[in-house]
Amino acid sequence: MRTVRNIFALLIIAALVVPPAASQEKDPPAIAARSATPVVIPRLEHAVVFDGLSEEAAWKDIPAFFMTMMLPNYGFPPSEKTEVLVGFDNEFLWVAGRLYDREPAKIQARSKKRDLQEASSDFFAVIFDTFNDKENALSFSTTPTGLRWDAAIYNDGQTHLPQDEPFNLSWNTFWDVRVVVNEKGWFVEMQIPLSSLRFQGKDGQVIMGFTAYRWIARKNENDVFPAIYPKWGFMSAFKPSQAQEVTLQGLRSRNPLYVAPYVLAGAGYSYDLNYEETEYVYSKAPPAELGVDVKYGLSSNLTLDVTLNPDFAQVEADDQQVNLTRYSLFFPEKRLFFQERASIFDFSFGAYSRLFYSRRLGLYEDEEEGINQAIPIYGGVRMIGRAGAWDLGFMDMQTAPYEEEGVPSENFGVIRLRRRILNPYSYVGGMITSRVGADGSYNEAYGLDGILRLSGDNYLTFGWAQTFEDGRKNNPVSLDPTRLRIAYERRTQQGFGATVGLSRAGKDYVPGMGFEWREDFMAARAELLYGWIPGEKSSLQSHSIRAEGMLSLRNSDHSIESAELGPGWEFNTKSGWGGRLEYQFRRESLVELLEFSDETSVPPGEYAFSGFRGFFHAPMGGLLGAMSMVEAGSFYDGWRATFRIMPNWSILPDLNLSGQYEYNRVKFPERRQELIAHLVMIRLLATLNTKFSILTFVQYNGAEDLAIGNIRLRYNPREGNDLYLVYNEILNTDRLGKIPYPPRSGGRALLLKYSYTFNF
Repeated sequence: MRTVRNIFALLIIAALVVPPAASQEKDPPAIAARSATPVVIPRLEHAVVFDGLSEEAAWKDIPAFFMTMMLPNYGFPPSEKTEVLVGFDNEFLWVAGRLYDREPAKIQARSKKRDLQEASSDFFAVIFDTFNDKENALSFSTTPTGLRWDAAIYNDGQTHLPQDEPFNLSWNTFWDVRVVVNEKGWFVEMQIPLSSLRFQGKDGQVIMGFTAYRWIARKNENDVFPAIYPKWGFMSAFKPSQAQEVTLQGLRSRNPLYVAPYVLAGAGYSYDLNYEETEYVYSKAPPAELGVDVKYGLSSNLTLDVTLNPDFAQVEADDQQVNLTRYSLFFPEKRLFFQERASIFDFSFGAYSRLFYSRRLGLYEDEEEGINQAIPIYGGVRMIGRAGAWDLGFMDMQTAPYEEEGVPSENFGVIRLRRRILNPYSYVGGMITSRVGADGSYNEAYGLDGILRLSGDNYLTFGWAQTFEDGRKNNPVSLDPTRLRIAYERRTQQGFGATVGLSRAGKDYVPGMGFEWREDFMAARAELLYGWIPGEKSSLQSHSIRAEGMLSLRNSDHSIESAELGPGWEFNTKSGWGGRLEYQFRRESLVELLEFSDETSVPPGEYAFSGFRGFFHAPMGGLLGAMSMVEAGSFYDGWRATFRIMPNWSILPDLNLSGQYEYNRVKFPERRQELIAHLVMIRLLATLNTKFSILTFVQYNGAEDLAIGNIRLRYNPREGNDLYLVYNEILNTDRLGKIPYPPRSGGRALLLKYSYTFNF
């Protein structure tokens, strides 16, 4: 392994000594106008006729923003003309989009469901960095069908892992849209209540960041205002740091009071393995539940949420996964209560490791036992916002006991503070978390973190935290309860880019409200890349070569626990094809049995192996698109092969079929062990209009011998007025030889939920 260590050291040295790409090549000059001073957004002097057309007197004297092509050829005039107008009055922020198209019959619109935006549909989006913090923003988007899609953007569009999306797609707010399609193209008016926006003014003036974006599906074309060079890939247009500053004079906040009671009725049951794991216990779901959510705007930039007996029956089930790693699986948060400005609570140590993970609240998860159980929440309070240069967040929730697993009623609390320093792109912050059980158990944590923009695309990130838990030594001057990370990043996909980091977690670091992949380790990680954006004459949109390495050591004896090293190439074409090819050398040291199933495992020992992995995606602008992945190679003392395909078929504007099939095969010939696991997911979405949808979601996980079905009907006549009818079914598909013997049906429920939001 001396060779691996030497190569890894060279990766780190290269990151530090290779001069930044900015000194080797410069970005092309901006083509479209970008004002160095904020552009004035005018107050509307006349009433808007909310019909989508923007032809009335209110829009007559409003200046238009014009777009520049970003992809496939940066700086070129757009193939179709677009005009964007923005204004405001005492109640709303108004946006008008005039999206001309010389071939209106070819305009693509494939969905009507709220928050389902497919690349096979044309769409128009505006992004507002309402606090002008160059890091967070809110995106409002629509398609020619008039659907609403809103999302929160965080961390300036930068993700912790390549497969992540820097959008919080579960965030929803109150707003409306009207769309008209005619012989000239399609036309949009957005009505965004000021009460739905949090912002900070000074001397009667509010400064925001603003970006407008258009996607023409049949041409694989992205147009944007202001002109943004695509050196960050697709996310370039959604980076708050690249937005045009705009000023709104005399904009006054409206502090809303929303009260949203709900009623839930239905019937159902579940079979859960008891604490002793001797039998499955039948439990019946309560016939009815009542609860209420309250949201109050304390000021233009501070929001208070209170919930009593919240229920999340309408939340879509987690996607099943097959785990062939040493790590726990990570699932995203989908519950609405935790969504508004959720990035304030982001305290990351890279990848999925974090000090606060909201799924610890109200969910009991035990991957080894296959348990993923919702725990009732009695109630909670959440406050987020900004005071001066400070971002602040506070949350406190009380959960019910989960007696089957011996989990007591618990109180969860978190306090988060962050402050801008040095420049608009840097901050330092702190967090405190507390988890206290009714039986006297406790887990507490505190930490400091920050992101510092050194210059241009160069950033330094750091984090430090300690945890204290009953039954442990809890020595604050020791490294045992401590988590550390420091990393240098050069955030670009053109020229030289890099991420180089060092991290450590002590043996007593246990984030009771967080998520951690490993225990008691010290690690170094480096990713180096060099990327090109070839220009007009090339069929390639962009491509890059990269090398990645990781070395993880045990703290106890500094022996190697894991090591990874390998090259890769990533590409995207102007026609919409793309992919990534990787070859990876790995070494793993196991001190205990690693189980993939009841019949397949790897004994303790030292293992060296390697393999190939490829990701590919077809153009997504057509009716049929697909993404795929293939992986094969040696695997510990055997071999593995994995294939995954994720097709998406827009059958009709009212009907969409998507799915995933994954085949996993692991074989250890010397031990005569073999695992074959199929993973199947099918989603069928039918929409009668933008208010009514039916989603059928069926999953089969061969590794867990589970089949899960979910049918969800939603009627949403307006924001805050929701009727859900949900049917859930869980089946155990292979029961032979299992002790205790599981029932055929693991659970079944038919639920009706209605909620109505009163606006005071």
